[in-house]
Amino acid sequence: MSFFSNLFNRNNDPKSIISFDVVDPIYSYLYNQESSLEFKVKGIKEDVIVNLFFFPSSFDHEEGKEEIKKAGFNNSYEVLNELYKKMNIGVLSDEAIQEGLEYDFIHIQFYSEPTAEEKKFFKRSIKNFVIFFCCTNSLEVNDFKILYSGTHFFDYTKGLLESELLDVNNPKNESEAIGIRDFKLVLQGICQYLNIEIPETVELPSSENLVESEEATLEAFEEFIKLVSRGDIEEKDLKKQSKKLFKDLKEETKDYYEKVEGHFDFFESIDTWNSDWKFDPEDAEYFISEMIGEDLNFEYPEETYSHDLFPYIQSALEKHNLELMTYDTHGDNYLFFVANKNEVGRILELSELTKIEVTQL
Repeated sequence: MSFFSNLFNRNNDPKSIISFDVVDPIYSYLYNQESSLEFKVKGIKEDVIVNLFFFPSSFDHEEGKEEIKKAGFNNSYEVLNELYKKMNIGVLSDEAIQEGLEYDFIHIQFYSEPTAEEKKFFKRSIKNFVIFFCCTNSLEVNDFKILYSGTHFFDYTKGLLESELLDVNNPKNESEAIGIRDFKLVLQGICQYLNIEIPETVELPSSENLVESEEATLEAFEEFIKLVSRGDIEEKDLKKQSKKLFKDLKEETKDYYEKVEGHFDFFESIDTWNSDWKFDPEDAEYFISEMIGEDLNFEYPEETYSHDLFPYIQSALEKHNLELMTYDTHGDNYLFFVANKNEVGRILELSELTKIEVTQL
């Protein structure tokens, strides 16, 4: 590999997990053993995908060549030089290009929770972190730069070219800040997944093993029911519902719609609000007040309805340390319930485990 000098300080804060001493052994594993990983990290909504790609070989196929041509370049090296310019890394000379060497990079992709604005349109927000190695005040590789994008790479070359240089200490907006926060978790998860030792100086984002697999047990269903009902369920009903839901999960051949009916039966046994996707603020105030057992009034701009009310509802509920959530009906209706705010993270973990799809709003 060849890398080029730049004038910036090294990315090696000994306290940060986003540092060369953490990223370099991940790269070594990808280069020497397995170039592609896909696995679950606790606290991340879906699988984390990690790939080691190469200029030019990863673009040496018909689709890649078409993307490069459509972007206005003759070959992938020209694309790489465009990215190097963006990252303040010295570009490849014509002589270097003629040598035909490979230049690699790591692409880490995962989903995070959406921002308040994104929630109006999406239930999850994609994060792309693309890592290029370089040299800083050295003839050897000792540093890296990160390009970031919060959009899908449907056209991979276009996705790379539209990515922006990331300053992990100065996010440009809320979406980027959420991505950086979760990227730290992902890096810890990758190290734990690959049994890579993290330097002792690093301040870990989590004290947990982020890749321990948890099985769906009867106890997991009981915990889930207790949390989404905020403990307001008779012991007899708790046992009955958890046994039924657990049995439904185990019967893999069971009809999907029967399973969903089982989920609806459960939610009908606790305080919920089944609403059409169109609802008025007065409906929200009335039904949420019923669910929490006290009057909930919230301020909202005139002519505000349905999902546009969520930020105002959540702000009012936050004062009670509560949060509005919904079972994902995969239809044009909501099945709302209220959760204790400090238990939302665990509810989402158990949702994945039990396959009872609930989402934040």
